Amino acid sequence: MTTPPLPAPTIHAGGAVVWRVHRGHLQVLLVHRPRYDDWSWPKGKVEPGESLPVCAVREVGEETGLPVVLGQPLPGVRYRLSDGRLKQCHYWAARVLDSGSPALAARGVVPRCSPEEIDEARWVTVPEARRVLTRAADRLPLDALVDLWDDGHLDTRALVVLRHGRAKKRSAWKGGEDDRPLTAVGLHQAVAAVGMLAAYGVSEVYTSPWERCAASVRPYALASGLTSVAVPELTEAAAKRRPGAARSAVTRLVGEFRHRRGRDVPEGALLCTHRPVLPLVIEALASRASSRVRATLPRENPYLRTGELLVVHVLPRHRRGVRIVSAERSRPPV
Repeated sequence: MTTPPLPAPTIHAGGAVVWRVHRGHLQVLLVHRPRYDDWSWPKGKVEPGESLPVCAVREVGEETGLPVVLGQPLPGVRYRLSDGRLKQCHYWAARVLDSGSPALAARGVVPRCSPEEIDEARWVTVPEARRVLTRAADRLPLDALVDLWDDGHLDTRALVVLRHGRAKKRSAWKGGEDDRPLTAVGLHQAVAAVGMLAAYGVSEVYTSPWERCAASVRPYALASGLTSVAVPELTEAAAKRRPGAARSAVTRLVGEFRHRRGRDVPEGALLCTHRPVLPLVIEALASRASSRVRATLPRENPYLRTGELLVVHVLPRHRRGVRIVSAERSRPPV
C-alpha cells in the first residue's frame, strides 16, 4: 500500500493594516511588489524563533521604512501558494510610532528591503484601497478596520499583562518568596518577551516587586531605557491579604490611560504579576470590558502560562469612560 504524502506545512506570515487620519479622512498604507505587480498590505514570513507580532512590526519596517505599534488583531487571510502550500497571513491594525518612543530603543535597527521586493509604499483612502488591492481577500482586514473606525473603537492603547517567567521551585529555594529567582528558562523567556513588548509600544512598566516579576521585566526596561515601577499590592502575599487593593491597583492603572502624555501617541503599558494574582487582575479588566470581550479573557487556572502575555486593547476616550475593546494572548517563542 502506498503511504499518502504528508500535508505541506502551513506558512505563517505577519503584517499590518497601518492607518492614519489625514485631513479628516481615514487612510491606510499599501505596498507594491514589482515582481508580481500587485498591491497588498506590508507583510512577510515569520523567521525562525520569531513571534508573529514581532514579525508584523519588522516586516512593516522593512517594506515601508516606518516604525509602527500594533493595535487590535484583524481577520487573517489564507490562500494556497503555487507549490500547494497554505499561507496564513496574520494582521493587526497599526499606527506609526513616535520617533522618541522607548519601544523603538528596544527594537534595534530594521533595514529597508530592496526596491526589487517593494518599490513603493502609498497612503490611500479606504475607497481607493478597495479598488487598488489586488487580492480580494485582502479586503477582509480592511473591512474590519473600517468597522472599528465607524464604531469609534480603533484608536486604542495596549495594556500587556505578563505572568512572570519560570521560577525556581519553592521546594528547591532556601530563601524567601520575595527573592525566589527565575530559572535559566525563565530568564530566556524574559529576554524573548522584549521584542513583543516593543511591538505593542510599551512605554511604562509596572511590576510586583518580588524578584521573579522584577527579573521578568528587567530585560525590556534595560533595552528601552525605562525604569520599572513597583506595585506592592500585586505581590502574592499582599493580594491574598487584601484582594480588593490588588483589584483597585489594576483599575487605577487602566483608568490612567485617559490621562497619559501624548494623547495622539499610541503607547502602551506593561503589568507583571504572579499566577495567584491573575484572577484579581482579570476581574479588574473584565469590569471595563463588554460581555463579548469578557468571554475572551482567561477564566481557568493557571490563566496564563509562565512568560505568557495577555494583551488588552484599551480605548481611552469612550462615552462610558476607559473601555477594553479587545484582548489577545501570545507567548514568546523559546
